[in-house]
Amino acid sequence: MPPIAAAADIRAKALSLGFDAVGFAPAALAPEARDRLQDFLAAGLHGEMGWLADRTEQRSHPQALWPEARSVICLGLSYAPDTDALATLSRPDRGNISVYARNRDYHDLVKGMLKHLAQFIVARFGPEVKVFVDTAPVMEKPLAANAGLGWQGKHTNLVSRRHGSWLFLGEIYTTLDLPADAAHADRCGSCTRCLTACPTDAFPAPYRLDATRCISYLTIEHHGPIPHELRPAMGNRIYGCDDCLAVCPWNRFAQATHQAKLQAREELTAPRLAELAALDDAGFRRLFAGSPVKRIGRDRFVRNVLIAIGNSGDLSLAPAAVHLAADPNPVVAEAAAWALARLQARGDI
Repeated sequence: MPPIAAAADIRAKALSLGFDAVGFAPAALAPEARDRLQDFLAAGLHGEMGWLADRTEQRSHPQALWPEARSVICLGLSYAPDTDALATLSRPDRGNISVYARNRDYHDLVKGMLKHLAQFIVARFGPEVKVFVDTAPVMEKPLAANAGLGWQGKHTNLVSRRHGSWLFLGEIYTTLDLPADAAHADRCGSCTRCLTACPTDAFPAPYRLDATRCISYLTIEHHGPIPHELRPAMGNRIYGCDDCLAVCPWNRFAQATHQAKLQAREELTAPRLAELAALDDAGFRRLFAGSPVKRIGRDRFVRNVLIAIGNSGDLSLAPAAVHLAADPNPVVAEAAAWALARLQARGDI
C-alpha cells in the first residue's frame, strides 16, 4: 500500500478508537529541541525530576532511543472539562485537584488505546512498533508540534486550535516510512494570559518554565517540605494546577471530553479539606484507586492538604492541623504546624 494510503488508514483507525488528534512526523527532532532541553537542565529548572536528566541523548533523538524508527505517529486525547476548571479555587474549605486527575489515570487509558492501534498497524502493514505514554525518554510536545497536532505555547504545553490546552499525548514509533504532516505554526501571538495567571511566577520568560516554582511540580514531584515563600500562593491547589492551561483563549474551541473515564468523579471535583486531612493510608488508597493521585502517596498528599488548610482562613479546620502536628511523617507534621500557625495568625484559636 502506498505510504499516503497507509497513513490515511492509520488516521481513520485512530479516530475510530476514540483519539481526537492524529499526526505523523519523522523520527527526528531539530537541534533546537535538544538545546532547549539542555538549557533547562543546566539551569536546574527541573528540580528533583532527575529522570529528565537521564538518557538525554535518547530523549533528544528518537533514533537514539530506537535506531530502526522511521516515523512517529502522534496521538492526542482530549480531557477538556465540561465546567470551569478553576471554579473550586473560590471555595477555600475544599481542595482543588487538577482536571486531568479527577478520574482514571490517563496513562492506562491512552496506553490501552495505543496498543489497539499498534496491533492494527502490525496486522495491516507488518512493521515493528513501540508505544509510549509519558513514561519513556520521548519529547512528546516537540514531536506533536512536528506532527501538526498543535504548538508549544508560552506555558510550554501543547496548544491545539481545536482542543485548546487539554490534550493527553501518546506516540507510536514505527519502522514504517509515513508521509509527514506539516509542523504547526505558533499561534500564541502577543497573548500572555498563561504567564500572568501563574500564582507562583513560574515562568521566567515566555516558553520557559521554572519547575521548582510550579505548583504541579511542588504538589506532585517534590518530596520534602514545600518552600514557605511559595505556600501562600498555592491556595487550595492540592494536586496539580490548571491556571495557565485554563486561561488559554484557544480553549473556547474545545469540546468537553467524550471519554467517560476522563469525566470528573463527583467526589474529586471539590472534596472537603477536613475529610481529606483525616485520610490514613488505607483510606487514601480507597479514595484514589485508579487515579493518578494515588502515585504520590498519602503523606505527600496530606502535606498538600495541610497547606490548603493553612491558606483557607477557616478556623474550623484547625483541629485537623492540631491532630496532624503529631503525625509520624516529619513532612506532614511540619506542614501541620505551619497551617496551625497561619490559622492562629488570622484569629484566636
